[in-house]
Amino acid sequence: MPKLDRYLFREFAESTFATLVILMIVSLGGVFADVLGNIARGRVPAGMMLSQLGLQVLNYLPLILPLALMLGLMLSVGRLYRDAEMPVLMSIGVGPRRLLRPLLLLAAPMVVAIAVVSLWLGPWARQFSQQMIDEGNRNLLLAGLEPGRFTELPGGGVVYVGGMSNDGSGLARVFVYRQQDDRMDVTTARTGRLDVDGTERYLTLDQGFRVEGPLGAGLDFRLMRYKSNELRLPDGEEKALEDDPELASTLDLLGDPRREAVAQLHFRLAPPLLALAFALLAVPLARSPPRQARYGRVLVGFLAYIVAMNFTLLGTEWVSKGVVPQALGLWWLVLPLLAVAAWIYFGDGRIKAPRFVTRVGR
Repeated sequence: MPKLDRYLFREFAESTFATLVILMIVSLGGVFADVLGNIARGRVPAGMMLSQLGLQVLNYLPLILPLALMLGLMLSVGRLYRDAEMPVLMSIGVGPRRLLRPLLLLAAPMVVAIAVVSLWLGPWARQFSQQMIDEGNRNLLLAGLEPGRFTELPGGGVVYVGGMSNDGSGLARVFVYRQQDDRMDVTTARTGRLDVDGTERYLTLDQGFRVEGPLGAGLDFRLMRYKSNELRLPDGEEKALEDDPELASTLDLLGDPRREAVAQLHFRLAPPLLALAFALLAVPLARSPPRQARYGRVLVGFLAYIVAMNFTLLGTEWVSKGVVPQALGLWWLVLPLLAVAAWIYFGDGRIKAPRFVTRVGR
C-alpha cells in the first residue's frame, strides 16, 4: 500500500472510530432510559436489564454506524482542507478522486458490517430479546417480585411481597393493590404462590382479606375474607405475534408476499446502501477553504442523514400500507441517492488543467 494511502486510511479510521465511540455513548444513554422505563412499568423483568440493554444496542447499530462513518470522514477530510494538506496534494495532481482508495478501504468493511447487523444480528437480537422476556415472565424470581419491594403492575396497581422461599415457589405476607376504571381493589394474604397457565400469570393467595370500593367519594365498600383466591396479573411485555415481520429472519422475509414483510425486508436492505452513499458524499461535503470553520458543513451532512433516515421510515410505512408498490419498495430512495452521491463525488474530483496566460507586448 502506498504511503499516502496508509496515511489517509489512518486519518479516516481514527476519526471514524472516535465519532463512533461518542455516538455509542450518547445512544447508550437513550437505550438505558428506555430499558429502565420498561422495567419500571413491569414490562421487562428487572433481572434482565443488562442483557436487554445489550440486545437493544444491536438494534440501533444499523442507524448509528452509517452516521459515524459519514461524520468521521467529513471531520478527517475537513481537517485536511483546514490544515492546507489537500491544496498541497491537489497542486501536485492528487485530487479528491485519489481519496477513493483509502476511503473504500474503510467504507467497504463497515458497509459489510452494517449489512450483517441489519440483516442478521438485529433481527436475531429482537427475536432473542422477546424470547427472554416471555421466558422470564414464567419465572417467579425474574417476574419482578422481590421480597421487601413494591412492584408496579402495568395498567395500574402494586404488588408487595414480605417474604419468599429459597426456591422462589412460595410467598409470604402478600399485599396487592389494583384499580380499574373508578374502582380499587386491595387484597392481602398470609401466603401465596405464582402459577403460570400458558401465557397468563396468576397469584394464588391463601388466608387473607379483600376490600373493594370506589376510588373517589362514596361508601360502596365490600369486605371479603377468603381461604383461597386467584388474582390474574397483567401481562408483562405484550407477547408479539408469531408472524410479526420484525421478529422474522431475513431468509423468511424473502419468501413472504405480505406487504409488511416486504417493507421490513427493504428496511433491512437500506442501511448498508445508505452508508455507502453517505461515505461518497462525505468528501465533497467536507470541501472547505483553509482557515474556514468546518463544523457548518458537518451540520449539513448530519441534516442530510436525518432527512434520508426519515424518508426511510416513511417509505417503510408507505410500503406496508400499500401507498408505494411492493416492487418499488425503497429503491426509489436508495438508488437515486447512490447515483447522486457518485456523480457529486467524481464531479468534485476533477482537477482543472492549469491555464497559461500569454501576454502580447505592444
